[in-house]
Amino acid sequence: MSAGAGAGRCAAGFAFRSLPQKTFSCLEDRDIRDRLLKWSMQGRITAQAFSFDQQFKPYQKDEFVMAFFNDQNVNSCLKVLSSSGQWTTLGSKVTKIEATVVPCTQISMAFFDRLYSEGVVRETGDIVKCYDDYYDDILISDELRKLLLLEDSDHYDIFSQLDRKEFLFCLFKHLCIGGTLCQFEDVVGPYLETTKALYKDLVSVQKNPETKEIHIISTVFRVAAYDNNGLCYPSSKSHQQTFAYLIVDPCKRHVHALYHCFGGSCFGN
Repeated sequence: MSAGAGAGRCAAGFAFRSLPQKTFSCLEDRDIRDRLLKWSMQGRITAQAFSFDQQFKPYQKDEFVMAFFNDQNVNSCLKVLSSSGQWTTLGSKVTKIEATVVPCTQISMAFFDRLYSEGVVRETGDIVKCYDDYYDDILISDELRKLLLLEDSDHYDIFSQLDRKEFLFCLFKHLCIGGTLCQFEDVVGPYLETTKALYKDLVSVQKNPETKEIHIISTVFRVAAYDNNGLCYPSSKSHQQTFAYLIVDPCKRHVHALYHCFGGSCFGN
């Protein structure tokens, strides 16, 4: 353990341990892996689990995230994709972090029913097509991607600004847009099914013993980290489809790291 890592841990009060035995079944599922390959995300997306040793309160997010990145057990095994497309580990002394709280309250895929009722998706599940357009080099050829990316879409307002910040919506949008060579779906089902499986794998829920209602207990952050050379995580190049989220379960004291680096699909993972 380096003195720097130890000092960082003591100051923040959090120590972390990798949980390599924790698997994320959706990323192991053959059908989902085939979809991710089609969407140019396979081999560029990963999820890892870590445990931590102190009670976590959401107001501690900056200290928690800084301690996370500078803990030797994280720093030495947190996966990042190099510019050549090879998996490596972070291995940098993080000097600055950004951690944005991502609302995570949705417990039902009924959240997306409005895609059908508002005419973005037909009853059959087929996504309604539109004239080709581009947004930051991303091809838009249907009303779904138009709704996700263009504020002048006729359907943009069916999801409020608060809806669009929800973790469930963020996952759905990331999967729909995909990577550099994404082959888009003609039907919405694969996007919804993959979003549901990934969300279920990442977030933790509890049932209220009195009301029997289920609510989410996870806190989610979208994160970025900087070292002395600038942005180093999730990548040195910023892109809306290059993302990292930390999903914190305060009861189990587990944190899940979901990572994706925008590019062409890789066969190895």
